[in-house]
Amino acid sequence: MLRPGVYVTRTIPERALKVLQEVANVKMRREEMPPSKEEIIQQISDVDGLLCLLTDKIDSEVIEAGKNLKVISNYAVGFDNIDVETATRHGIYVTNTPGVLTETTADFTWALLMAVARRIVEADKYVRQGFWKVAWAPMMMLGKDIYGKTLGILGLGRIGAAVARRARGFNTRILYHSRTRKVDLEKELGVEYADFETLLRDSDFVTIHLPLTNETFHMIGERELSLMKKTAYLVNTSRGSVVDQKALYYALKEGKIAGAALDVFEQEPVNLSDPLLQLENVVIAPHIASASVETRTKMGVMAAENLVSVLKGRIPPNLVNADVLRIRPLEQN
Repeated sequence: MLRPGVYVTRTIPERALKVLQEVANVKMRREEMPPSKEEIIQQISDVDGLLCLLTDKIDSEVIEAGKNLKVISNYAVGFDNIDVETATRHGIYVTNTPGVLTETTADFTWALLMAVARRIVEADKYVRQGFWKVAWAPMMMLGKDIYGKTLGILGLGRIGAAVARRARGFNTRILYHSRTRKVDLEKELGVEYADFETLLRDSDFVTIHLPLTNETFHMIGERELSLMKKTAYLVNTSRGSVVDQKALYYALKEGKIAGAALDVFEQEPVNLSDPLLQLENVVIAPHIASASVETRTKMGVMAAENLVSVLKGRIPPNLVNADVLRIRPLEQN
């Protein structure tokens, strides 16, 4: 019996690769740069499974090129890079890797928040560039306290809740806003529900943990930034396009808010000519909130196991498009 074929769009951890190799012939792209759309189309023409990244655009043209494709396993929590509707129509299972990066991303959110509030990146440059001339001075590199302030969390899903748990150690007042109230979490975490505008007005730090949808696109724009305190900071580890990047630049440049810490951008990699990169009150990271050895390995193994489940004729643990079951039924695990 012929072994199924799998195409992997980027190098993944060895443990995850072995999960795939146990049941399939695997073609894996070992270059860091992403494959072109044309390359993906060529590579999936005869395979049964595709393991891709959030940065790979899997649109209808790509999907329809995979004549034998049974499963698209996304190495990510989000899946807005995949035309799920087209995949479902063709009986192709789509999976993701939820939950596994929650704690790591929450850790990184706090790393960004603390870095921008206490001017860590600026201070590092200050020393390296030879500006540190006096051992200690009362007004040197002053930042803002975090302890005892108000934290506003947009989106109280897994990551938002994990951020809130960490906030308790800073004795913060925690506000949150989401589509629905989370009464159980309010009691567990000691958080307060607030409407969107109240959260923006009252928070000293606003951190975003929302998926990118039509409703959340540019959810934070010129008007919303103008509602925030001039002393407030914005942190984004969710999706770049939740924030209107141009509006954020002007708000930061004109002192409408104190600073921002960003792991995600509307265009990635961020263009070196982007004016945000010229501002000292912005901490910038290259989309690495989940980049720990442990978490990326877990993500890889989960993505591989999702894919292998479908190849073995079983419903995958993390199925995105349940409607596909009516088109191509599989066994329950």
